[in-house]
Amino acid sequence: MPESVHTPADSVVESSSPSETSASAPPSPARPIRWAILAMALGGFGIGTTEFVAMGLLPNIAHAMSVSEPSAGIVISAYALGVVIGAPLIAALTARMSRRTLLIALMVAFTIGNAATVVAPTFGLLIAAPFVAGLPHGAYFGVAALVAAHLAGPRKRAAAIGQVMLGLAVANVAGVPMAAWLGEHFGWRSAFVVVVVVGVATIGALAMNLPSLQDMRVTNPMTELGALRRPQVWFTLFIGVVGFGGMFAFYTYLNTALTSLAGLPVSLVPIALMLFGLGMVVGNIVGGIAADRNVALSILVGLTGTGLVLLLFALLVQNVWAALILTFFVGVGGTSMVPALQTRLMDVAEDAQTLAAALNHSALNIANAAGAWLGGVVIAAGYGYRAPSILGAALAVAGIVVLVAALVAQHRRVRGIWMQSRQTSPAETV
Repeated sequence: MPESVHTPADSVVESSSPSETSASAPPSPARPIRWAILAMALGGFGIGTTEFVAMGLLPNIAHAMSVSEPSAGIVISAYALGVVIGAPLIAALTARMSRRTLLIALMVAFTIGNAATVVAPTFGLLIAAPFVAGLPHGAYFGVAALVAAHLAGPRKRAAAIGQVMLGLAVANVAGVPMAAWLGEHFGWRSAFVVVVVVGVATIGALAMNLPSLQDMRVTNPMTELGALRRPQVWFTLFIGVVGFGGMFAFYTYLNTALTSLAGLPVSLVPIALMLFGLGMVVGNIVGGIAADRNVALSILVGLTGTGLVLLLFALLVQNVWAALILTFFVGVGGTSMVPALQTRLMDVAEDAQTLAAALNHSALNIANAAGAWLGGVVIAAGYGYRAPSILGAALAVAGIVVLVAALVAQHRRVRGIWMQSRQTSPAETV
């Protein structure tokens, strides 16, 4: 007896008449759906750009604000803190709001936060502005994933989620380098002006291309908070924290590993980062297609592949060509898990999908912070710049262990429900 799960396509409000159903159904032509997903991906592009561009402009920010570079790093931490806090809080408090209205409102808040970053006159306000910009991050991606899955239908929902997440991946390939170049040549604030422009464009694109979504069921805060009572939600979030922690341990120290071990010139490091970003683009596409066939297997393959590639990177990093090729495949393997994890969370959360989907991005930001910290720990312990990759491989194995534990627990629960139904069913008559 399979476990009952709820997908976005199941979350459709029942109507009393055929005409009412057809009036509220998702648009049938491919073009409106495609343009709606593209509009949501554009928002992901803006969010991805603002999330990562500050890392490359820290020296510029520190100089302009007359603070040390480590102090300027608080700007990045403030954004990440906003993501972690905002994702569950906004998802729960806005549970009754129309998904269309909510997506537009979240992008308005994100744009205002970045506009405040552009004009912040003091360092204190500069810390507050990224925090505000980070608050909508997780909720936006969570709700966008639900909307994309709903529009695409149950057979193509993971692929649609991957397409929305492509905006985040493309930001690493194009948005961050472009904004960083502008920041270097025209002042660091100009980089965030670009993000504001993207935000305004996204608001317009969402308003023009999103259907009414009246057929998407809304819930309430207490129902959404019910996701926190489901063990499978916590299992899936922990898979993301552990599995992605390894990828971020690798990525945080990739620059130094390539220059000090592979002998890559500093001027060519951006090419390596672009290869990683291209890997993320491919991973989102491939991972979405794979997750539509088998969610659990897609996560397993992603974790296994990431672990193997990270181990190979540690072994072959002194060969610059091997290191660059493996950098691409780390991006593929790590990011291929995102659509599957997002889809699994939506399934196991049952009627609390918005909160669960948003929490995925809180988990990924925790993985970012934890991976960078653990990578620094093994380097400080004297194990060198191969160590973060080896650590990442170990964390991928740990992610597999958590996945297996989750599947075993899920099987036992389903078997328990089946056995209980057999015991309580009426006796068979001859």
